[in-house]
Amino acid sequence: MTTMAAVRIWGAGDLRVERLPIPEPDEHQVRLRISHVGICGSDLHYWYDGANGDFVVREPLVPGHELSGRVDLDPSGTLRPGTPVTVHPARFGVSQPGLGSSPHLWPGGSYLGSAATWPHTQGVMAEFVVVDRTMVRVLPDSLPLDRAALAEPLAVALHALSQAGPVARARTLVVGAGPIGLLQVAALRAGGAATVAASDVARGPLARAQELGADSAYWVGAAGGEELPEGFEVVFECSGTASGVNSAWRAVRRGGTVVQVGMLPAGPQSLELSRLISKEVTVRTSFRFIDEIDDAIVLLDGRPEIAAVVTHCFGLGQVAQAFEVARDSEASGKVLVRLG
Repeated sequence: MTTMAAVRIWGAGDLRVERLPIPEPDEHQVRLRISHVGICGSDLHYWYDGANGDFVVREPLVPGHELSGRVDLDPSGTLRPGTPVTVHPARFGVSQPGLGSSPHLWPGGSYLGSAATWPHTQGVMAEFVVVDRTMVRVLPDSLPLDRAALAEPLAVALHALSQAGPVARARTLVVGAGPIGLLQVAALRAGGAATVAASDVARGPLARAQELGADSAYWVGAAGGEELPEGFEVVFECSGTASGVNSAWRAVRRGGTVVQVGMLPAGPQSLELSRLISKEVTVRTSFRFIDEIDDAIVLLDGRPEIAAVVTHCFGLGQVAQAFEVARDSEASGKVLVRLG
């Protein structure tokens, strides 16, 4: 039996590189040889906590849903071997009344590298992966594969942008300058925002945000931190923390808009709702994306400076170190694992 290397999470703190059989595609699938995989916050939770929110690792889980690679085998002959690709990691569920244009909200779907389904939906941190042909997105030859691995998280930022409505000439703020926050800064710059500010509790992420085009950066660490000014027309909350949400609500102007991008932990949160009521703020939430990955590919190809979001790239033999570094927001932005 021909085998491949794959990363699997068995539970909290239990990350292993193992040998698994190379998967065989059926007539509706394509086998990909994976080049790069980005480590997402959900991957970190599965590794460190053994769960992402309510979704507990109950069987060995291959993490990862941010990827680039090349076609290895397409039984239909549609895609030639070596074609550079990324993947839309969602399989949408069952259409619901009123949600026809929002397939990402349909129940019964799945997402690569997720313990939300049973059996789990295995991810892409492996040398070879089989996916439905409809999920494959061909990349331009001019787009390097390491930068192309940002397509999925950039699509998240672009979907959040669409949730906000027009941002051209708006004064904007991104709360939380982790990898998604950094890509939100890049998306706002591409969207024509008049000014883009960023805030974070750590200084490292703020330096990266300014490198990506943030006009101003606010360090809001507990001791000696700065006060965020009020008056931003559109605020994107990307930290996924209660303190970050409250910070966003304080900073938005009266009648402004807050887009909640970061996923908060399960359970009750201490939130200052009175601030929203007194300012008549519009709050929109943003969950994953629909088809914005296609726009993300175009943006990544045309704006090579977005590659600055990537701060580290580790080989498969250093995957444990890669996860440790990715968990340190002061030291790292987006961390990639190189499988090719």
